[in-house]
Amino acid sequence: MSGARGPRGRRGSRWGRITAAVLVLVMAGASSACAGRSEHWGTARYVIAGGGSNGLYFAYGSELATELSSSLDVRMEAAETAGSVDNLLRVSSGEALLGFAQGDAAADAVAGAGPFAEPMPVRAVARLYDEYLHVVVRADSPIDSLDDLAGRRVSLGAENSGVNVIASRVLDAAGVDVATIEDPELDLGESISALERSDIDGFFWVGGIPTPGIAQLAETAPVRLLPIEQSWVNTVNARYSDAYRPSDFPIGLYGLDASQPTMAVPNYLVTSSETPDGMVRDVLEGLFDARTRIARNVPAAALLDLRQAIFSGPVALHPGAIAYYRSQRD
Repeated sequence: MSGARGPRGRRGSRWGRITAAVLVLVMAGASSACAGRSEHWGTARYVIAGGGSNGLYFAYGSELATELSSSLDVRMEAAETAGSVDNLLRVSSGEALLGFAQGDAAADAVAGAGPFAEPMPVRAVARLYDEYLHVVVRADSPIDSLDDLAGRRVSLGAENSGVNVIASRVLDAAGVDVATIEDPELDLGESISALERSDIDGFFWVGGIPTPGIAQLAETAPVRLLPIEQSWVNTVNARYSDAYRPSDFPIGLYGLDASQPTMAVPNYLVTSSETPDGMVRDVLEGLFDARTRIARNVPAAALLDLRQAIFSGPVALHPGAIAYYRSQRD
């Protein structure tokens, strides 16, 4: 009996040592993966201010939160919000570490203009991709232009959203009195559901292409996008932050059988001016490292470009972002 126990005991001891060694290596690897991160990270829950659950902001933010949680060994999650204005307010107040924002809304934030009563302490982390103005109606709708929206029930975007800002500016440039439109102020998900039920005649949305929720809508309820004339884009630029450019929706997008003129605005990842430089550098390292993986589920992530990411004017880059981009040139 004692002889039988001896070999098993030695084998058990040997496997115990091997298992312990493996655990040490795994723990050492996990520690080294986070060893280079900024000392300012803590055990708090960090938030990325996204947007509505059917929009690109939330999808991008959710993927980024997952990636940063893993690479930095922190607790990070994306939060559903009303959109750009809401995101900027949350970042400014410290409620969110990061947020997505349209370039025009971000410009208003740093200037203390439009929906912002005073300048917000916001800095840019990166220019991510361009967003496009969608004015969506059902394919069988008699509405053919923005002029036809007068007297109709049309959502101009949720309160405190960048969509609402752009919708009001474009309608004004097109000579359409916003007061003549019945606006239920719906977010994207609510707008999609309301259009499916024919509770509204159309809705405005500003987002990357394809916007997941609209792509899904087009599969069950054929839609059209109303044209946005270049002269209106020029007028909006002259009156506001010069953040817009003419663009087009390509054939095939959302089932479109012809390209459609629209306007585009850059989209930024932003943070507070109070965010430590090292944390911003860590975020950028994680963002650029993960962009290919994120793009598998969020195609817009593939548009992130190191050379273009620095162009965030009139929103100043965060000093931590400047340090990161300079390090990539060396």
